[in-house]
Amino acid sequence: EIMLVLSIIMLLLGTGIFFMSKNTDYAKIVAAQASIKNFETALKGYEMIANNLPTSEQGLMALYRKPESEPRPARWSQQITDPQAFQDPWRHPFQYRFPGKHNPQSFDIFSLGPDGVESEDDIGNWAAGT
Repeated sequence: EIMLVLSIIMLLLGTGIFFMSKNTDYAKIVAAQASIKNFETALKGYEMIANNLPTSEQGLMALYRKPESEPRPARWSQQITDPQAFQDPWRHPFQYRFPGKHNPQSFDIFSLGPDGVESEDDIGNWAAGT
């Protein structure tokens, strides 16, 4: 009888873990979207102070450390203080493109998603991805 009870408990735990994993995936997507919004706000602050946006080569790190490549901002202030913020929930670096492929008049910020490669499942600051 004890084995039967333990088997039922294990079955219920396994089922619960299976259904909770879907919630975890969704939570990671929401966290990536929130980080992208934070980057958008930080980039707008950077642009107001520096009078331009960082280049694709300078990347999002220009929000953390003053760029040493051209165009060097005459005025600069740190917009992001946590170096961990540059990794998405799947531990891949967030991507930045200026000018953007999806936003040619502005910039693209995106997570490569769970697969870690640029593909249709990317989460970005374009209408279909956020």
